[in-house]
Amino acid sequence: MSTFWSLWIIILTSVNLILLLWVLLANRKVAVRDDADPENRTTGHVYDGIQEYDNPLPKWWFYMFLLTFVFSVLYLIVYPGMGNWKGFFPFEGYDGSWTSAKQLEREQSLALDQYKSSYGVYSAMSVKELADEPRAMKMAQRIFGNNCAVCHGADGGGALGFPNLTDKDWLYGGSPEQIKETLVKGRQAAMPAWQGVIGEKGIAEVTEYILSLSGREHDATKVEAGKTIFAQSCTACHGADGKGTYAVGAPNLTDDIWLYDGSPAGIRQSLRLGREGQMPAQEQLLRDDKIHLLTAYIYSLSLED
Repeated sequence: MSTFWSLWIIILTSVNLILLLWVLLANRKVAVRDDADPENRTTGHVYDGIQEYDNPLPKWWFYMFLLTFVFSVLYLIVYPGMGNWKGFFPFEGYDGSWTSAKQLEREQSLALDQYKSSYGVYSAMSVKELADEPRAMKMAQRIFGNNCAVCHGADGGGALGFPNLTDKDWLYGGSPEQIKETLVKGRQAAMPAWQGVIGEKGIAEVTEYILSLSGREHDATKVEAGKTIFAQSCTACHGADGKGTYAVGAPNLTDDIWLYDGSPAGIRQSLRLGREGQMPAQEQLLRDDKIHLLTAYIYSLSLED
């Protein structure tokens, strides 16, 4: 901060404190007395028949106000609040430049040291070992509830547009390494809109072909045309057999598991307008040891069936 702005803040803060103190002291004593009734001192102002009295503040109240000024002065000595003054913070670890951000970092560092005894012991264990450790899974379940349940549900069962984590169908792979990569870096899925490319007729034909892949009821007269369009436009992501690829998060179209609506109308909607889904990266939100535990918990969910 420049010297000008530093002085500006110092002068403005000091003047405000002095003026506020003057207002408090100036109003401490009664300014107007009603000689006819000395016990009922008024200012002479009357509003709708209501007189305004001029009584001093109760002493305890007045002294409380004074204490706020004492506190303000002490605060501005200890903490930075007067321009470039860095404060005099007479406590352990003070290096002459206290800031709330540095205090937060210090407290986080102390917390990390404290939690090493609980979280740290699991960092050296593999994901598969942790999945069989009841105490670790209880801790991981709480982490999941605080950070993941809002989208995936408290039981990990997912919802429309949010994957079910309790089955064995994975968009980006269900190995411990793949799950951890998803948690750390996040995922950005994109299903392009095809209405402008293949038209409404093409959408209807591809829908029937997709329904046929999972053995569902379909219009056989449209399947062959839909297969041709699928081979030209969809195999790059979903594969020639429609079983999807982990590399781009393209879902398997041959089973009965659907991230979005798997009805004929829902499939047409996905083809027509496309879909977008995002799994936010957790590397800036959760520590490595928590992500390690969370990986093991998510991995364990698909083992239960």
